[in-house]
Amino acid sequence: MAIEHSPIELTKADFASDQMVKWCPGCGDHAILASVLGIFPEIGYKKENFCIVSGIGCSSRFPYYVNTYGFHGIHGRAAAIATGVKIANPKLSVWINSGDGDATAIGGNHFIHVIRRNMDVNYILFNNRIYGLTKGQYSPTTKHGQITKSSPYGVIDYPFNPGELVIGARGTFFARAIDNSPKTLGEVCRAMAAHDGAAIVEVLQNCVIFNDKTHRDVTDRAFREERQLWLEQGKPMIFGKLKDKGIVLRNNSLEVVEIGKDGITEKDLLVHDSTIENTGIHMMLAQLAPPEFPMAFGVIRAVKKPTYNQLFEQQMAEVKASSKIQCMDDLLNSGETWEIK
Repeated sequence: MAIEHSPIELTKADFASDQMVKWCPGCGDHAILASVLGIFPEIGYKKENFCIVSGIGCSSRFPYYVNTYGFHGIHGRAAAIATGVKIANPKLSVWINSGDGDATAIGGNHFIHVIRRNMDVNYILFNNRIYGLTKGQYSPTTKHGQITKSSPYGVIDYPFNPGELVIGARGTFFARAIDNSPKTLGEVCRAMAAHDGAAIVEVLQNCVIFNDKTHRDVTDRAFREERQLWLEQGKPMIFGKLKDKGIVLRNNSLEVVEIGKDGITEKDLLVHDSTIENTGIHMMLAQLAPPEFPMAFGVIRAVKKPTYNQLFEQQMAEVKASSKIQCMDDLLNSGETWEIK
C-alpha cells in the first residue's frame, strides 16, 4: 500500500520540533537526529505519514525532537508497538529508535521477531555499549571485562554483536554506521528508507559521560582508516589509508591481504554483494573486528523478500473473497446456533 507523498517540498526545518534537545553536549545522538531530519524531506512523504516509535533510554527521546507523529513506549517494547502501528495503518512510514540495552536486553525477543517477520519498519539501534539513561550499568553489548556501575569487578558476560542477531534471524537488511561520520550515516539511512521490510541500522554511538570512546578501536583518528572497511555494492573490498589492503575468501574464511604483495591484485579481492540470499558471507562481514580485521560498515545485507505487511494484506483479501461471512449478521448466525424455548 503506497504511502502518500507531500504535495509541497518539505525541508529539514519542517521536521525539527520546538522541543529543547536534552541530550548531553557531545552525545552521538545529536548526529543521528541531524541525519534523520535531513533524510525525511528527501523521502518525500507528508509529515503526518511518518511515525517514530521508541522504548526507554536516551535514544528513546527521539519522538520529541521530530515534528511527526510519535509514540514513546515502555522499555523494550518499541518493536511490538511499531508492529501494531504498521499493521493498523500501512500508509505510515514507521521508524524505531532504540538503544543497545532497550533492543537486545528486555526488548531482545521483540527485536528478533520484528526482524524474522520482516515487518516493514526502519529500526535505528544506537549502540553505545552501556545503559546511559540509568547512569552507567553494563548492557548486552558491553565489552567483556569492562568495569561499570553494575560490574565493579568486570563484565563476565560475552557481548552480543547486533549484526549477528539480525543476520541470524534471517533479516533482509542490516547496515552499520558511525555517529561521527555524518555523510556515510546519511547514506546508510537513505538505503534503509528505500528498503521494503525490516531494515536495521546499527550506529556506533558515543556516550561521552558513561562510556566515552568505547568505539575508539575503530574510530580513533590515528588508525581508523586501517580499521574501517566501507562496503560498496559491486565493488572490491578495499581499505587502508593508502587503499592497499583488501579482503579475500580462502578456505571458507575471510582474510586480510596486501595489494601488490605475493601477486595480489584488486581482481583477487572479494566483491561485495549485499543482495545474495545466503547469509554466510554477510555473517562473516558482520563479525569482522579489530585488531585482526577491519570492522565492516555500510550496507552489509539488503535482500528482497515479501514483507509481513504485504503477506498480511494479501491474506486478508483472499479470506474476504472466499468467506461466507460478509456482514455482522452472517457472523452472528455462523457456527453452532440454538433456540431457547
